[in-house]
Amino acid sequence: MGKLSVTGVKAAKRPGRFGDGDGLFLVVGATGSKSWVCRVQKHGRRRDIGLGSASKVTLSVARDRAREVRTWVELGLDPVFEKRKAGGIPTFREATAKVYAANRKTWRNEKHEGQWLRTLEAFAFPIIGDIRVSEITGPMIRNVLAEIWLTKPETARRVRQRIGAVLDWAFASGYRETEAPMRSITKGLPRQPKKDGHFAAMPYADVAAFMARLRERESFSRLALQFAILTAARSGEVRGAAWTEIDVENALWTIPKERMKAQREHVVPLSKPAIRIIERCRELRTRDCPLIFPGMKGDKPLSDMTLTKLLREMKQHYTAHGFRSAFRDWASEETDVQGEVAEAALAHMVRDKTEAAYRRGSLLEKRRKLMDDWSIYCTTIK
Repeated sequence: MGKLSVTGVKAAKRPGRFGDGDGLFLVVGATGSKSWVCRVQKHGRRRDIGLGSASKVTLSVARDRAREVRTWVELGLDPVFEKRKAGGIPTFREATAKVYAANRKTWRNEKHEGQWLRTLEAFAFPIIGDIRVSEITGPMIRNVLAEIWLTKPETARRVRQRIGAVLDWAFASGYRETEAPMRSITKGLPRQPKKDGHFAAMPYADVAAFMARLRERESFSRLALQFAILTAARSGEVRGAAWTEIDVENALWTIPKERMKAQREHVVPLSKPAIRIIERCRELRTRDCPLIFPGMKGDKPLSDMTLTKLLREMKQHYTAHGFRSAFRDWASEETDVQGEVAEAALAHMVRDKTEAAYRRGSLLEKRRKLMDDWSIYCTTIK
């Protein structure tokens, strides 16, 4: 017979723990909330297992649940895992939906958001989609990856990372007894051929002549690419540029942290050629479009393939992102500017935490001179 009674449970008001015996406690919170916990101990390790709210779980049911938990412990089972099992362990497909819903709010790139789910639908779901996450083994994951490991290496690495994310969530949620052995799985796959990870970059000596070709015709895509080259900004930052971010009087472009890769606000000093592009876009602005470089659909930005398509039409095999490398090479080889100034112009994070802690300024005036020199270089054909 336990020490608590139904009447006593209802009457309990004072915050604290009230024992019923055999590890069962009624916990009364400071706000008056009441819940049941079962304290268990095995091999010197003590844990409190929640059994539910006292407003929904009666004393009798709480005693039954406590006995069940103690039995699991005596049998060497994990009470949390067993509770999850009793409640129904999701399939990989169901777990993916939960992870996707939980993380999509943190993703800033719509393309990444769509690809995240599509890659699992295409490559993982046909093999492990309907298997419960508690039953997915290393060999199963390897079978998913083996199909595309050599033929689609980049996609395979992304699928591996996303499967790992789903199974990490399942382990943390109590649906798996062990983490997924992703490192061992990778070691069991053949070595992928090495690939140069750098973006194809135009030699900086050719940039001025290319800029002259860009100016031969006028379109928002051409203006956007010129602006990207002059500011050494990322393609996505330029394509999403809004009028509210531009301060023409002070020749500054302030990119909010929500649109930056490093999630930090970045202020770009604008050279005179960059300002001229802004002024021309203002002349071409239709209605109250918030974007400086709108796409075909008016209020929507240029697509991520627009600048690539433009480069291909101009018979260039380089990438828009590669112009950042051209700028960095020029800064290193043709100027005496300090490396930290060039890195700040590219909005690169300082990797050394100690150095980052002391370097609090944005080096704005030094960067302004650097960008002015770069614009002169880009607009002067030798």
